[in-house]
Amino acid sequence: MSLHTRLCDLLGIEYPVLQGGMAWVATGELAAAVSEAGGLGIIGAGNAPPDVLKAEIKKAKALTNKPFGVNLMLLSPFVEEVVKLLCDEGVRVVTTGAGNPGKYIDRFKAKGIKVIPVVSSVALAKRLERIGVDAVIAEGTEAGGHIGELTTMVLVPQIVDALEVPVIAAGGIADGRGVAAALALGAEGVQLGTRFICARECTVHQNYKEAVLNAKDRDTVVTGETTGHPVRILRNRLAREFKQKEKSGATQEELAALGAGKLAAAAREGDVQNGSVMAGQVAALVKTVEPAKAIINNLIKNTFSVIEELKEYGESL
Repeated sequence: MSLHTRLCDLLGIEYPVLQGGMAWVATGELAAAVSEAGGLGIIGAGNAPPDVLKAEIKKAKALTNKPFGVNLMLLSPFVEEVVKLLCDEGVRVVTTGAGNPGKYIDRFKAKGIKVIPVVSSVALAKRLERIGVDAVIAEGTEAGGHIGELTTMVLVPQIVDALEVPVIAAGGIADGRGVAAALALGAEGVQLGTRFICARECTVHQNYKEAVLNAKDRDTVVTGETTGHPVRILRNRLAREFKQKEKSGATQEELAALGAGKLAAAAREGDVQNGSVMAGQVAALVKTVEPAKAIINNLIKNTFSVIEELKEYGESL
């Protein structure tokens, strides 16, 4: 059973499924496992210094000979050094977030690296297509981590209508129903983040996985709205404190100090009360820990099941 789109040919992958490049969560082990399973695994660079990221890239290369990518966080204090590292290491795909990758596109293209930015608006998507990106990830506000304002259901078809390059839907997708919906909206692929937190190969702390597995429909909250960089996380002590400080008019410096190091505290140390447990609204649908291969196989199988059900429904009308 195959689900083949232009994205598969562009990236050299079997299934049009990308794993989100989650900082402190998406390591070389997870990226390699997703790529081995036929999708595109992505290492999350976050704010990691080049030597730490290089070790993760080496790890992934040792575990798979299939394509994998790296998510470049454009606000990283090491962004220039990381760009050089990605070019030197011959990474095949770079996804980008938290900014405009325009100044680096020529360097990536010269090395044959595919560039796929995360976008949250039509205007940004059109601007990036003009400067040569290979595809875009249209990410709705349902996603975990840094988010925009529009929902996936609204954002994806608008960007599909506006662009010629493939569009990848992200935000609120965890099963075949979400994939089928994304395809119906015109997307040629999907990116899943929260679902892969509970992949067996994900090395994030077990407490973090348990927090996702136990999440209910209203258990996420958006923090940092006053900073201009809103972030969706699971409700906990940190979220309450952050929201209270924002409401009381805390300065940008105070909020930055409160959030510093909190993602690592949750992901590496397992502090899911005082740490930042980034996860999307779809966490409520994640109920099992499985190997990445099983996640992808079930995803594709369930997508076809949904499509067949819709066909039968259409024929009955």
